Order: sequence, then structure tokens, then C-alpha cells
Amino acid sequence: MPSSGDVVDLDPGAPEGREAGFRHPAVVVTAQRILDASPSVIHVVPLTSTIRRFHPEIVLAPDEESGLTVESAAQCQHLRSVSPRRILEVRGNVGGAALAQIRETIAVLLDIP
Repeated sequence: MPSSGDVVDLDPGAPEGREAGFRHPAVVVTAQRILDASPSVIHVVPLTSTIRRFHPEIVLAPDEESGLTVESAAQCQHLRSVSPRRILEVRGNVGGAALAQIRETIAVLLDIP
């Protein structure tokens, strides 16, 4: 089971419209206490190397800890629920500060105080 903040490669299937699809990197945003219970569904935010600087996208720099090799944007507006079985591999972890920023952006999008 991955950990919160892990950058994973997953296969979300064939995309519809502007969805992320096929083999794609994503950040696991599910709370660690939930992940520790081995859920059947986890929440991820897909990453893209197309940097648009939209408000709901958080730009992540490449580094050894995250396993990212290029600057990437976490597309918080594309929050997805996926089976952990869709995870192909874990690249690394974005760290607490970036994970908090992603979660705060998701909270704004969902109007959660």
C-alpha cells in the first residue's frame, strides 16, 4: 500500500475528454490513517508535465525524493478515486509541505472550510 504524498505511476484506463489516462504519474492524497487500514479505493491527483499555472494546479520541481524527472503540475481539479491495484510503481514522495498545499487546494475546490 502506498503512503500519503507518494508519487506513483498508475493506469487509470482510457481517458474521457480531458481526464488523465493510460500510464500516468499521480500523487496519493488519501490520509495515512485510511491507507493504514488497506482501503479498496484511494484518492490521487494526476500530474502533468504541461505547466499551465492554473490556480488549482500545484507546480512540483523534480528531485530525487519525489522521483520526478521534470517539472510537473498536480492537477487538483482532477482528484480521482482509484483502486490501489491500478498502481504500477512508487517513484518517491512529494513531502509534507507539497502534500499540504495540494490538500489545501482540493479543500478550496470542494468548498471545505
